[in-house]
Amino acid sequence: MAKILIKGGKRLHGEVTICGAKNSTVALIPASILASTPVRFDMVPDILDVYNLQLILKSMNVSSDFHDGFLEIDPTKIIKAPLPKNAIKSLRASYYFMGALLGRFGEAIVTFPGGDNIGPRPIEQHIKGFKALGASVHEENDTIYITTGSEGLHGAEIFFDKVSVGATMNLIMASVKAKGLTILENVAREPEIIDLATFLNNMGANIRGAGTDTIRISGVPILRSSATHTIIPDRIEAGTYITAAAAMGDGVTVKNVIPEHLESFTSKLIEMGVHLRISEDEIFVPATHRLSPVTITTAPFPGFATDLQQPISPLLMKADGLSTIIDTIYPQRIRHVVELRRMGGDISSLEGGVIQINSSPRLVGTEVQAAEIRAGAALVVAGLMADGQTTITHAEHILRGYEKIQDKLNGLGADVEVENANMPTTAS
Repeated sequence: MAKILIKGGKRLHGEVTICGAKNSTVALIPASILASTPVRFDMVPDILDVYNLQLILKSMNVSSDFHDGFLEIDPTKIIKAPLPKNAIKSLRASYYFMGALLGRFGEAIVTFPGGDNIGPRPIEQHIKGFKALGASVHEENDTIYITTGSEGLHGAEIFFDKVSVGATMNLIMASVKAKGLTILENVAREPEIIDLATFLNNMGANIRGAGTDTIRISGVPILRSSATHTIIPDRIEAGTYITAAAAMGDGVTVKNVIPEHLESFTSKLIEMGVHLRISEDEIFVPATHRLSPVTITTAPFPGFATDLQQPISPLLMKADGLSTIIDTIYPQRIRHVVELRRMGGDISSLEGGVIQINSSPRLVGTEVQAAEIRAGAALVVAGLMADGQTTITHAEHILRGYEKIQDKLNGLGADVEVENANMPTTAS
């Protein structure tokens, strides 16, 4: 079990550079098996999810080499093989192999994925889409079997009953080589979806409309990579460091960001009284001494990201009054609340995904548990704010989504130590 130890109260200053987006990376790696040539990614985050995805690739005889932010994947010798259940169970995004395998082989057998426990995240929209493309789907013994007949996949018009990032990405991957035209309506518009479409289009796919609520895909028979794909910056990691800087900073520059991806988040900080200086690809967070309370409602992009409602929670404890968070996407994403209360936070969860946060003048370090990635990020921010030492157990959840968190925070002047951060062996 990994642990993160934080001696709180240290003021932060300097610069921190954001890595490539986790939520892009975990879709791009499965998408790589659609190619008939080796592919190469730049700005790949050094996080646990990448290593687990490499293990899944290896099980299919797909070699990969990850070093210095570059990930090279060779799917040219791919074989049909059972996917390793432990790796599948460790991350929710392994469900992207459904769409990728379906697009590559016309069939997919995937153990029901695991990942963060933040409440129900059903995949009925994925299944509905696969069926519309001509696949048969059934579930047995916690495994999903997706097959097609001799005709393979065909284009279809699919309307999502609920906006879903995962279903949008899975259906893009499944339909990119299907015969004919596929129209996806009421889709998610997140920047990570545009990143996936850009990667596939650069290999010869014909995807139009990514970033809008309607995507049109004309199937192509083959995809070939000809250039390195640079992954977009991680807006969630950026938001987490901006939050930490607003809470404990004496002037912090967060580099390698796309400000347009963070507008719903940065507008809330400005509303609170954080006088951000936003440049083309970086954001300066000045020392902030008085904050106003706010109400935050999460929503699909371009709304306030559900992944940032937990990391911002400790900062709201510094505001002069009552703040409210309403998570309309994952109402059960409240597993940070009890842990923050253990540290002295005046925070409570109500019915319907409502979290209320009052001014909490003093947090005290103690032992807390990271139940999932973003709940863990909230505890890291709280640990930086707290008096004394905070010990975060089950920190492997945090390491799934935050690259070199010890080095980055210590580079800003924090006192952070990570213990037992063992990464899986992924030698090709």
